[in-house]
Amino acid sequence: MNGEVMAGRPEDVLRQYEDKINLHRFDELVPLISSEATFWFSEGSFSGTSEIRSAFEKTWQAIQDESYWLEDLRWIAVGDDAASCTYGFRWRGTVDGQVRSGGGRGTTVLRREAGQWKIVHEHLSSLPTARE
Repeated sequence: MNGEVMAGRPEDVLRQYEDKINLHRFDELVPLISSEATFWFSEGSFSGTSEIRSAFEKTWQAIQDESYWLEDLRWIAVGDDAASCTYGFRWRGTVDGQVRSGGGRGTTVLRREAGQWKIVHEHLSSLPTARE
């Protein structure tokens, strides 16, 4: 596909996004993300392509050879122009010379822009701690 965005279904865009994250080249993700997007991560909130790029590149520098994937996707709303999905995310990579892994939960909101689905919001957070 080489940079093309699949316009047909939001599910296709989210799968492309999951695959392209593992290339560790933000330019591969740009066609999938709205220029108006806001991403909320545990390190902060990032709006617009430039801020989001910086957050991704900082993570890729900190976690060498990172693999990232989504699990248990639940499409909670899908309409003609907007869709939302919740999921679990997992990662594995090398941090400070040691193999580490982690995960959490996420929500992604997509919006149809000029006939193509784009990610307009992503919110990742850690899993809640067990209550005693």
